[in-house]
Amino acid sequence: MEFSAAGRLEVRVTAADVGKRVSVRRLNDPRETGGKFTDTVGVLTSWDDGVVVITRKDGRTVHMAESALVAGKVVPAAPARRRGPAASYTELARVASRAWRPVESRRLGGWELRAASGFTRRANSVLPLGDPGLPLDEALETVKRWYGERGLPAYIQTSTGAEGTQEALCAELERRGWVAESTAELWTASLAPLADRPGSDRVPLSRRADEDWLARYQRKGVSEVALTVLGSGPSVWFAAVPGEGAPAAIGRCVVDGRWASFSAVEVDPGLRRRGLATTVMAALARRALDEGASAAWLQVETGNEGARALYTGMGFTPHHAYRHYRAPRPGHA
Repeated sequence: MEFSAAGRLEVRVTAADVGKRVSVRRLNDPRETGGKFTDTVGVLTSWDDGVVVITRKDGRTVHMAESALVAGKVVPAAPARRRGPAASYTELARVASRAWRPVESRRLGGWELRAASGFTRRANSVLPLGDPGLPLDEALETVKRWYGERGLPAYIQTSTGAEGTQEALCAELERRGWVAESTAELWTASLAPLADRPGSDRVPLSRRADEDWLARYQRKGVSEVALTVLGSGPSVWFAAVPGEGAPAAIGRCVVDGRWASFSAVEVDPGLRRRGLATTVMAALARRALDEGASAAWLQVETGNEGARALYTGMGFTPHHAYRHYRAPRPGHA
């Protein structure tokens, strides 16, 4: 917090600092539980009509009355992480998009509108990298119209918590009634330590998701569209540990330059906690190393504590958070 020469708290943040990373302290409402003050660190995304909005690293927005502020200052950007490969948000966003391609897409300036008959939000949402080339309200109407023509809800995928992410866009969407429906994180790690895990040389790999692999995949009734998305990417590999009937464990990897992505890692519920997920990922990592990759990334839901613990043990650390905003339904704008 900032103190004056007399030792009193000062607010050294103004509406002119919108877009900067700030640290503020506000006075709590007497009816709230907890202490007298609450501290918040994040990107100042708006300051209008006496209401201050700060977007935290996890993508959550905090609204507070300007009159409740007792201290505040602009703070430096968060220090770079020391573990894992260095990467910008834009680089990872583009790599992630290439690893899970839609069936249909359209460019809107720096935005990509993606559709795949509703198979996963990632393949049926806008990836906003840059300016749409239109005023925001006009761009959002174009987005809603494009998805409506395909019988799909309009989603926009936004990210927070790293340099170049979209805290300001999150705030603008929320002001217009768009609703955040899911939150996840993208994690990264060095690839070689993962490939060194034992047992990976005994896992069969394939270039396509065959019937056995699909029998373990949790999304039942996979359509041709889903198969197209699963098979998309620069260099795609599928792994399956044999089991009784369906495979005991499966996984998918896409190799793209120095990056290897991991997805669809699933284990027979009766065989969990036996290292099968690690074995599958190690087998895919070895293949990715052979193709020249050196870094790994994956996506994990914020509330999936089991997966987060597993990936932490493999050396993965969070890079940024992302969420999907859904357009307000008619009559709810």
